[in-house]
Amino acid sequence: MRAPFQVLVLLYTWTVDGKPRYAVLRRADLGVWQPVAGGGEDEETPAQAAGREAWEEAGLPLGTELISLGVVGRVPVTEFRDRAHWPPHLETIPEHAFAAPISPAALRLSAEHDAIEWMDYASAAARLHWPSNRAALAALHQRLTSSPPA
Repeated sequence: MRAPFQVLVLLYTWTVDGKPRYAVLRRADLGVWQPVAGGGEDEETPAQAAGREAWEEAGLPLGTELISLGVVGRVPVTEFRDRAHWPPHLETIPEHAFAAPISPAALRLSAEHDAIEWMDYASAAARLHWPSNRAALAALHQRLTSSPPA
């Protein structure tokens, strides 16, 4: 059963001139752009769910150390089919954000996504559909560059 939390995994790489590029994936069912995203299963922790989702959706090897960015969002439970299995008082669930470096050549898309683009921060932020995804990207970009995003 799906646990009442969401995870994001932002994948990034470095250009030859030392700048980060971010992977943005297009969901095949909705046509919107996002990082790797999903929910926990059964008794998984957010970190375990993030690792599994990154493996399932992008081919990131299981056991890859993920960078925790902290909880950066809350998502209304009305966005989830599994809401009926959660406590009735829940209105939102936490969205835990993680990141991991990956070689663009190593990234493998699952059937959940039909396209990927590697972008600079501004382009990726403009492309991401959900505000919480943009907030997670901003946190990662600041961490990688030690400067606030523009």
